[in-house]
Amino acid sequence: MRLNLKQLEAFVWVADLQSFRGAADRLGTTQPNISARIAGLEQALGIVLMTRDAGSVVLTAKGRDLLAHARRVLDATDALIAAADQKALIDGTLRLGVTEMIVHTWLRDYLRRLKDTYPKLSVELTVDLSVNLERMLADRRLDLAIQNGPFTRLTSGQIDLGAYGLIWVASPALGLAGQADMADLVAHPILTHARDTHLYAQVAAHFATAKLPARLVPSSNLAACLHMTIDGMGVATMPAAMVADPLVRGQLVQVDYGWTPAPLHFFARYDAERSARIVADAAQVAVGVSAVFNQKS
Repeated sequence: MRLNLKQLEAFVWVADLQSFRGAADRLGTTQPNISARIAGLEQALGIVLMTRDAGSVVLTAKGRDLLAHARRVLDATDALIAAADQKALIDGTLRLGVTEMIVHTWLRDYLRRLKDTYPKLSVELTVDLSVNLERMLADRRLDLAIQNGPFTRLTSGQIDLGAYGLIWVASPALGLAGQADMADLVAHPILTHARDTHLYAQVAAHFATAKLPARLVPSSNLAACLHMTIDGMGVATMPAAMVADPLVRGQLVQVDYGWTPAPLHFFARYDAERSARIVADAAQVAVGVSAVFNQKS
């Protein structure tokens, strides 16, 4: 019996996720199919690669030895496709995680570029806070995360996508256009990002020095925060790239306040040691699309 790439792929994902069910979900098949592929691979090689006990998966000594070889075979297959310049042959699913700021700036352009470059590639999209994306990336529930720092977990693949500055904005109805001081701002609710974000922590620390109490109103949804600001429900510090259109339309005005949080620094992050070549390629596509957006904005 000859082994095949689907068997090797199943072996790698079961080993990485330590779960037959997880590998089945990742590869878009059923758990019995994954079990059959592993059994076929073990029969072809004449060895036991892994054992299952009470729901856990443990590689045998030989399984650990052969895992690196299986990765190299899959990497070589990807390299063959790349050398032939046949990107249309690349299929499967890219599990992509992005923060909301990316959704409201250059995500559409990025997804179009991926579709044009890899027409058979499916993208499973997750939009969440950066802290949650970081956790999902570490658990291998995501292949690629486009997120802002700072980070608490290291990853072997991290590409700089640039920084996005923040500005203070408010509805024209609040009369805050132009110069404003802390007393002017704390006279209104301060609309900001979710409590467990670095942006919220900076805003909270800054206004903790106010002589008057500041009413911070956190939101896990930046779009909702933006709409609340447009409706005059408070003042907000937002990425300038997100509020460019409302400023042009006159729905918002920029507030000239002497302090803003640090710019949001974004990266394309992935596991360079275990991910397929397409993940690194998708990260490079993000570099190009973000650079074009940054030049225009």
